[in-house]
Amino acid sequence: MSYSGDTRVGGPADLRQLPHLTITKLAVGPMDNNAYLLRCRSTGEAVLIDAAAEPDRILDLIGEDGLTRVVTTHRHQDHWQALAEIVGQTGARTVAHPDDADELPVSVDEPVTHGGTVPVGDCVLTVIHLRGHTPGSIALRYDDPEGHTHLFTGDSLFPGGVGKTWSDSDFQTLFADVSERVFGALADDTWVYPGHGKDTTLGAERPALAQWRERGW
Repeated sequence: MSYSGDTRVGGPADLRQLPHLTITKLAVGPMDNNAYLLRCRSTGEAVLIDAAAEPDRILDLIGEDGLTRVVTTHRHQDHWQALAEIVGQTGARTVAHPDDADELPVSVDEPVTHGGTVPVGDCVLTVIHLRGHTPGSIALRYDDPEGHTHLFTGDSLFPGGVGKTWSDSDFQTLFADVSERVFGALADDTWVYPGHGKDTTLGAERPALAQWRERGW
């Protein structure tokens, strides 16, 4: 079955099989959050991006193959409501940027900063710090050696714009980071997996960058 990235809360997960990594997207909770389970196809090791809500459904998704790490993209509660239970049930290590770590319900075992990496078995995620939605918001980049880049953006980039900010200076910071560290560094075929809602690509969003800057959100 082909991957669409169009999931609904209460509905089935969507599975994408890459040569070295599987990506499973699950929509959870009252704010339609996305949780992403990444599993290395050679080692079986798995990383969860955002233990957002509905821990029972996420644990069912993880299954008996276990979980190595949970990455939290940022401090907002809707992205970590299931974190404590998932970590307690699986023994997974926690990963987040230190600027948001103090707001999480569990301690962070592996702080990461811009340019750092998170292993998923034999695969590697690269951390991109995108300041503005929160001080410690991060995106995670996977460069498929046999395909294009896959980017998990939390609440920093969505179809139609950057994430919510609460001041003009925060917007300017986020827009600058997204422009330089995402659009300036990655190709149009980069697939974007946001923290809520449907997926997109950088190519679909790039023509609107000037409009985003002009409108200020």
